[in-house]
Amino acid sequence: MITVVGTGTGAPPPEDVLADAELVVGGRRHLEAVRLPDGVERVVLGALAPALDTIEEYVAKERPVVVLASGDPGFFGIVRVLAERFGSERLDVRPGVSSVATAFARLGLTWDDAVVVSAHGRDPRTAVHVCRAHPKVAVLTGPGAGPAELGAALRHTGRVLVVASALGDPEHERVERVMPAEAAARDWGTAVSVVLCLDPERALGAVRAVAGPAPGPAGWALDEAEFAHRDSMITKFEVRALALARLGPRLGDLVWDVGAGSGSVAVECARLGAAAVAVEKAPDGVERIRANAAAHGVDVHVVHGSAPDALSELADDPDAVFVGGGGHELPAVITACARRARRTVVVAMAALDRVPAAREALTGAGFSCDGVLLQSSRLAPLPGDVTRLAATNPVFLLWGVRPQACSEGVAQ
Repeated sequence: MITVVGTGTGAPPPEDVLADAELVVGGRRHLEAVRLPDGVERVVLGALAPALDTIEEYVAKERPVVVLASGDPGFFGIVRVLAERFGSERLDVRPGVSSVATAFARLGLTWDDAVVVSAHGRDPRTAVHVCRAHPKVAVLTGPGAGPAELGAALRHTGRVLVVASALGDPEHERVERVMPAEAAARDWGTAVSVVLCLDPERALGAVRAVAGPAPGPAGWALDEAEFAHRDSMITKFEVRALALARLGPRLGDLVWDVGAGSGSVAVECARLGAAAVAVEKAPDGVERIRANAAAHGVDVHVVHGSAPDALSELADDPDAVFVGGGGHELPAVITACARRARRTVVVAMAALDRVPAAREALTGAGFSCDGVLLQSSRLAPLPGDVTRLAATNPVFLLWGVRPQACSEGVAQ
């Protein structure tokens, strides 16, 4: 049997568990914090493979093993690795209080509505985009993905970071509220347990029935009346529905809406959980996008500028890009977007003449390309309580998919 004990932010390991152990595995600070009986072998966790091999030797001889871990070892912890290697039936897990629960407790905040994301040993871009999109996020940090890196990426978001270090240590525990720019400028050392990213206006949250991210929207491809727009200059909901299907916005993604107009695509992507950036050249359009985002309760970062030049201001590569509008710059805009898109580029055009150049820009960037002409007719009333069909303007929708995204089975 392998007894996995959560320690660090909770109570110390029970003495009876340690008394019966013949092998104790854990981080150096965990091993130094307990008193072990004479003759007990100890293994300091560094690389997992050697420790797992040693555990296997003891398990094969049915000799008792104790693994010490931080907080709740079943929450982004070692339980997963042990269960995969030895089977969950061999584990006796005794969880402590997780660092996430402890950090929120120190602030007097609930965390049933928080999104928890691990950046430990992972690309931090997912954590950054979740922080941009959601009002209450806990980030489990790691080398290269700590408070400084998060602060640098979030300095323009208006978020507040709460850096919790050495949680559970009565002498060294620290919980500090800082703005992202301050976090970026400091050296935080190695004692950081977790970083909370909060929208100050929405940190209290709301009464929830389901933990984690807020439930997704009940519907999408919203009617044009749901957005402020100028002279019907908005991506129609039929087009938006297919565009969203091809963009595939999801939690942890970054989506650009280039030539955003009303920002309807950016807003809908944000409603589906993605971080969204809208690029718009018209000053009144910029304000309109911000108003639409606020009306739908989502965060959309708006960049005032003309593509493709304005795209150079965007530091992070997007997972998906929607290109609206047109003009003679369209091929250059598509090429610039395709150069940086990790997964897909979707282009909407009303002008037939622009389709060949747009398709050539996508295929020239190495993307596989497909598309449709969307023509729809909506029900419209006529005098005498009868109904006719009113045709909308036809729109070409092209989408290019990066070959690697196809091979990885990404939804298209």
